[in-house]
Amino acid sequence: MSGSNLSDVPPFGASRAMAEVDQPLGLTVHSLPSPAEAEAAGVQAQRTRSGRLKMLLVVLICAAPVVASYFTYYVVRPEGRSVFGELIDPQRPLPDLEAVGLDGQTLRLPSLKGQWLLVSVAGGDCDASCERNLYLQRQLRESLGKEKERVDWVWLVNDEAPVRESLRPALQSATVLRVDRAALAQWLAPAAGQALPAHLYIVDPMGNWMMRLPPALDAASAAKAKRDIERLLRASGSWDNAGR
Repeated sequence: MSGSNLSDVPPFGASRAMAEVDQPLGLTVHSLPSPAEAEAAGVQAQRTRSGRLKMLLVVLICAAPVVASYFTYYVVRPEGRSVFGELIDPQRPLPDLEAVGLDGQTLRLPSLKGQWLLVSVAGGDCDASCERNLYLQRQLRESLGKEKERVDWVWLVNDEAPVRESLRPALQSATVLRVDRAALAQWLAPAAGQALPAHLYIVDPMGNWMMRLPPALDAASAAKAKRDIERLLRASGSWDNAGR
């Protein structure tokens, strides 16, 4: 005890004698709940527990399809086939960048969420490699049949060069957006030794860049890429619908 020493403590016998001195006994009376009140409190507590369990169950039910589909694709790997594209780990969410469409309208990149995105990157002058990627994007999407409505093909223009007028008719079903090159490079990344425009990139409906397709796709490798996309669509079929 602070400020005390052994000489201040009374002998053991003295403490016993002091305890035997009659002292008035104070009592505090606490009222007990009535049976009805006790029953009501118990019912309320049970309802609270039940409500929490129901809420947790709803959350689990909502999350289960997403978790199951990603587990199926990333862990089970349907049909025992290897993945042609390179999975991105950790996935990278769409950055909150401003983009400008061909019509001059601005939007934020996260507004693209809600659809699978097949993305290419190139300057507005669009060289032969860029044209090939745009062609493959369109063909890959069209080859998906009725499932194509769940996929948008996106061209991100990463410079100030104007898009050639001759290209515009072929881009009617594409989403073409001009974005800042440096900011875009903080999100998408090429494989070692490659440039950003060399690849096609796949973004899931939650806005996460999750796969990078190999560079310089041709008809044969595009067929392998299509299988990857079809597997992704099947794996997400229970929770992803066409449209945003």
